[in-house]
Amino acid sequence: MRSVFNLCAAIAILWGIVTWVVGPSLHTPPGVLVPEEPLQEPCPAHVIAKVKDYTITAVATYTIRARVLHTKHYWTDGNDLVPYDVALGWGPMSDQSVLDILNISQGNRFFFYHWRNTPPIPEKEMNCHSSNNHLVAANSSIAGVISDLYPGEIVTMKGYLVNISKPNGFYWNTSLSRTDTGKGACEVFYVEGIEAAMPGA
Repeated sequence: MRSVFNLCAAIAILWGIVTWVVGPSLHTPPGVLVPEEPLQEPCPAHVIAKVKDYTITAVATYTIRARVLHTKHYWTDGNDLVPYDVALGWGPMSDQSVLDILNISQGNRFFFYHWRNTPPIPEKEMNCHSSNNHLVAANSSIAGVISDLYPGEIVTMKGYLVNISKPNGFYWNTSLSRTDTGKGACEVFYVEGIEAAMPGA
């Protein structure tokens, strides 16, 4: 088990649409591994960090326990602040029997899933039980855990959903809903604490 909880910050973004490709991952017996929903609570908007030219403003507290579905390391497009996107699934999207039917990938800051023939569960259920998270680590120890996340692991993260801005007019706003889709539906997650473990550990 790897863990860091230091109450500082993190950024994550979420989204789910449809395409093709899957990488290796931990395989588990059928069954829901993470039944609980993410926990989000509103908070007064306040600046929690300034990194380089970025201002990070918290808009909600956020805690999630989920199965890692896929990870993507970006070398451009905000990689100086958010080098990793992590796709997460909970409820039916943490069930191996569902995931076996899906091909999952990430690209261009999006999370994609695709199936052949019949979807394993209604698409609406897939949308509201999975997310693409743009993760901002509060410190180097948290960044190290994020970089080592592996599909199939169970991860618990806590921190803030945040909006990011720069003086040049750049902005990157988080979603505050688990049911939206399309552009702007990802969570931007400032991670203050993280724990990752093998399923069943």
